[in-house]
Amino acid sequence: MLSKISSNYVSNRAWLRDVVGGREVILCGVSALEFLDMFVGYMDENEVYVYAKEKCLSDNVDYKIVNNFDNIEYIIIGNVMCTSFNQTINDMLRSIDTTDEAALTEALSNYYYSNSESFDGIKIEPDNMLTFQTLKPLAIEYYSGG
Repeated sequence: MLSKISSNYVSNRAWLRDVVGGREVILCGVSALEFLDMFVGYMDENEVYVYAKEKCLSDNVDYKIVNNFDNIEYIIIGNVMCTSFNQTINDMLRSIDTTDEAALTEALSNYYYSNSESFDGIKIEPDNMLTFQTLKPLAIEYYSGG
């Protein structure tokens, strides 16, 4: 199937909805942050990140194959399944060496400033706490140019 790129849509959210809407996949990682409006995304983006039970979409989808969705915290918006903000943040912290750190930092910053300059409400898993503590100052300084 042909790849769909974000620049052909009015927003990244519309693009993601078209690529995965109604399918048995869960947006994750950077794609989840974009869909949740916590990261603005990139121009001409074409890579979509999902949890799936099998490969089933276009060639620009990066699959994390799982047996089931039982241990994935996700929400449904319209016809799109998307990891929750907490699940997304913990997933990205867990794989920090391969994570888009700019997207993660921007998302944490957006959360911080939209939550009265607090990270209260984010449920960081114990194994991710050290990495989170390292990123917190970067997220706080993100918009201030610190």
